[in-house]
Amino acid sequence: MSIFDNVAFDRHERVAFCNDPVTGLKAIVAIHSSARGPAAGGCRFWRYDSEDAAITDALRLAQGMSYKNAMAGLDLGGGKAVIMAPDSGELDEPMLEAFGAFVNTLGGAYITAEDVGMSVGKMEVVARRTSYVTGLPPKQGVAGGDPSPKTADGVFAGIRAAVRYKLGRDSLDGLRVAVQGVGSVGWHLCQLLFDAGAKLIVADINAERVALAREQLGAEVVALDSILESDVDVLSPCALGAILNAQSIPRLRAGIIAGAANNQLATDADGKRLFEAGVLYCPDFVINAGGIINVACEYAGDVSDAVVNEKVRAIGDRLIQIFELSDAQKRPTHIIANEQARRLIGRDDG
Repeated sequence: MSIFDNVAFDRHERVAFCNDPVTGLKAIVAIHSSARGPAAGGCRFWRYDSEDAAITDALRLAQGMSYKNAMAGLDLGGGKAVIMAPDSGELDEPMLEAFGAFVNTLGGAYITAEDVGMSVGKMEVVARRTSYVTGLPPKQGVAGGDPSPKTADGVFAGIRAAVRYKLGRDSLDGLRVAVQGVGSVGWHLCQLLFDAGAKLIVADINAERVALAREQLGAEVVALDSILESDVDVLSPCALGAILNAQSIPRLRAGIIAGAANNQLATDADGKRLFEAGVLYCPDFVINAGGIINVACEYAGDVSDAVVNEKVRAIGDRLIQIFELSDAQKRPTHIIANEQARRLIGRDDG
């Protein structure tokens, strides 16, 4: 299938492929828009069923980064990288160095960072071959490091805003929150929710992670295939995308969807289904912007962690504005947010 015929293609400016026979690296970088600056977005290491699936993921994620960076007020465009996991399932240092060299050939058009399957340590290896990389160990008091905690901070701020708007509550004490995925972001979010007094329900493919959540945070553990229909106040998807669809939405019991996962809606029609069902949906590229805010401040250099935290807390206010417009215009929140983002990147013509 041609990239131009891919359902996820949205006038992306550039798609670059790397096939390194020496290391076995197979990677894709998709740049959606550079209207606001160089494209920035993490690198995802994942086992894809096919090359087409990897391309589709890169295209969707890059578009999401354009929207996310624009809505966060960053002078960055949107891009994303994916590395296709080899048969061995291992991502070794030679492959990481090869990825860094690949990023470097783009001459700064794309700035990489951590995403699923990556880490600060891996980005340090990537940085051996390129300077267009973030998510590196921070200096004392300055932005940097693993962006996952900042992403969790932003989602937490978004949950508080949504609860205040829909439920009229300033406190999360006693609220039931289901967190799907307790990886880097999900775990940090669970800690924040626990400290705020929320009752946690969790699910993850990693049995050790959910066991830890049960032991340390008093979380109730449920099966992966049932967490979406948990009887909770808030559902927080923090794993992979496309989990809100025609099959899952009728089973939802939560009144608020507020999570860190990218591309939570399988289709635009699913956002409309949530709206019609009376579910308050926090558009993913708005609520999960904490990590890229940290990345942008790190790349700018010498921005204090306090400034980053202030920018991340503003995510809640941004969501409140979207909720108010949605109610006033009687239109789904994801449509409001999409339109705002596209105007900001000069794509308001569709």
